[in-house]
Amino acid sequence: MILVSVMYPAGPKFDMGYYLNTHMPLVRERWSSLGLHEATVVTGKGTPDGGPAPFQVMALLTFESADAFAKAAEAHGAEIFADIPNFTEAQAQVQLNDFA
Repeated sequence: MILVSVMYPAGPKFDMGYYLNTHMPLVRERWSSLGLHEATVVTGKGTPDGGPAPFQVMALLTFESADAFAKAAEAHGAEIFADIPNFTEAQAQVQLNDFA
């Protein structure tokens, strides 16, 4: 299993309604048959010292493998990433993570 973190930096406007009701269902629809097991959305609330959160929203996507994610991204990544301007101007940062 691998965790893909899609992180949206704080600052730019973010339409959470569109993200939750349109974008994330698109992600699940396109990628579930290609190895996506779970998709969780979290919102940044701050840092331990009381500072602002560096990321306003993160999608945590669990895939069966890095290979499965690569194939999913190849198949539908262009469509999914082309949808980002519909809910934010933030530049998404994507990180692959292994479970320890």
